[in-house]
Amino acid sequence: MRFGLDLGGTKMEAVLLDNAGAIVWRERRPTPADDYDAILEVIAELTNKARAESGVAPTIGIGMPGSLSSKTGLVRNSNTQSLQGRAIKQDLERKLGCDVRLANDANCFALSEAADGAGADARSVFGVILGTGCGGGLVFDGKLQNGMNGIGGEWGHNPLPAPRADELPGPDCYCGRQGCNEVWISGSGFARDHAFVTGEELTAEEIMASETDAAKASFARLCDRMARALGAVINLVDPEVIVLGGGLSNIDALYTHIPEIWDAYIFSDIIETKLVRNRHGDASGVRGAAWLWPVS
Repeated sequence: MRFGLDLGGTKMEAVLLDNAGAIVWRERRPTPADDYDAILEVIAELTNKARAESGVAPTIGIGMPGSLSSKTGLVRNSNTQSLQGRAIKQDLERKLGCDVRLANDANCFALSEAADGAGADARSVFGVILGTGCGGGLVFDGKLQNGMNGIGGEWGHNPLPAPRADELPGPDCYCGRQGCNEVWISGSGFARDHAFVTGEELTAEEIMASETDAAKASFARLCDRMARALGAVINLVDPEVIVLGGGLSNIDALYTHIPEIWDAYIFSDIIETKLVRNRHGDASGVRGAAWLWPVS
């Protein structure tokens, strides 16, 4: 069996998967986000509960915000500040007495959807999370592509491609740069852009529910920006499938509008890459954490 845990900013979810990929046990706990030692303790409690539930010693995979530096082994780029600069892999392995595999939460999403989700039949999958922020992960031939620097698929902090004059220099991003994909095409970026143009403070869901011309124009801008950003991915890695996850992935119109316009940004006379909705929903991240260990 494989144990997976999704370490989110507000909650942790843990599952046990059998070799067929079925969830045989799951549990959620609030994340004590401001207390690193408390986070380790909750992870240990959930792991030990899974061990007792399964009667075996399952492999342990964890999806987390940020990633481990290949140079120092410490957490970097995490929006859960208590994790920043921490040796979480070593600390957990000492606490649990076994090997632990960790990966960025967007990488776990991509791995889950490539393993037995919406990209299961494809050799190359780019997984995208479009939530409060946005991130990405690459899977080729069933293998997660971490890259030489451990930032494979880190799409959210690339600059928005082909920016218009009114998109420069772009909003500030928490990473310290301006105009990243994250500040334009995340759920929060969609809401921010609508508010900037119209003065209306609406959520992404409220914008999509509105029938006003202003709301429709905001959605058209979102689609064009996503077409540019995903077009750059296709130009670079040319995946068979792009799978969307996160809150914005529930917008049905994305799957028709974006492929209608992304050809203007892609260097090819034919575009067969499929843009699809995820299969596993909110469970994709935690399932992908478990899939960090392949079936033996």
